Amino acid sequence: MDRTVIEVPGISEGIRKARVPLSPVIKANGFVFVSGLPPMDLATGAFAKGDIATQTELSLKAVKHALEAAGSSIDKVCKVTVYASNAAHFRTINEVYARTFATAPPARTFVAVGSWPLDFDIEIECIALA
Repeated sequence: MDRTVIEVPGISEGIRKARVPLSPVIKANGFVFVSGLPPMDLATGAFAKGDIATQTELSLKAVKHALEAAGSSIDKVCKVTVYASNAAHFRTINEVYARTFATAPPARTFVAVGSWPLDFDIEIECIALA
């Protein structure tokens, strides 16, 4: 099995600083697995604040950044899972999401979660082709 942990500038440092035991991206057997990424400042790895539209955009930018670090791209995404703190955010999240995946959107699951131990309202993960 070919399995590589990908170092993602800004994001990897932020995860280590927060002492969260995960790899932001794993590349394995022709696939790229991106962990759930909240809205982040890509330069510092710190969590970013804002309304749900802003958080969604920043989370998607983090996912795109992680994919590119692994040699993939948003166009190669096959499956996305969106985790949101409130199902009422569904419409706003879709509006922002549709700009990123304007044509031939990937398969997707939307999950409303109870809460996170940190201060954000959305986290997005995906699986893409390498």
